[in-house]
Amino acid sequence: MLLVALAAAAVAVPPPARAVTPVAERVAVLGALNKRNGQLQQFEMKPGSSAVFGALTIRLRTCETTPPWEARQTAAFVQIDEAVVQPRTAQGSAPPAAKRIFSGWIFAESPSLNPLTDALYDVWVKSCTMRFPDSAPEPADKPRPSIAAKSPTPASAPAN
Repeated sequence: MLLVALAAAAVAVPPPARAVTPVAERVAVLGALNKRNGQLQQFEMKPGSSAVFGALTIRLRTCETTPPWEARQTAAFVQIDEAVVQPRTAQGSAPPAAKRIFSGWIFAESPSLNPLTDALYDVWVKSCTMRFPDSAPEPADKPRPSIAAKSPTPASAPAN
């Protein structure tokens, strides 16, 4: 009897749906521009990785994009450090120190919403590659009509 119930339960379970990409498997494409010399570079990065561009160290913490059935929105949480040259000391030159110049979300469709504000560099998000379930989730139940009594319709007001 127990075996029959287990077999019936196994048949009733739908196959697993394709899940959203785990953060560690997402891939973001970032662009960087050195405004002084016009150097332009593109970086393909996974969350947790970093890239060096001039004096900048760009770290991608995560990226997100909306599924195909929603309006396109792509963003990445990025931390950017700039190497700051330390003054010479009696012992010689000190290694450069890092100064955090940006930490936050950068939006591909609205780059002016939260930009890196630096006189020499621009950094922006181009894309974030993720996979999604094959179809949109079912919409929530439609709002049910109210069962509360309706207010009486007011009589027309007398004309003046």
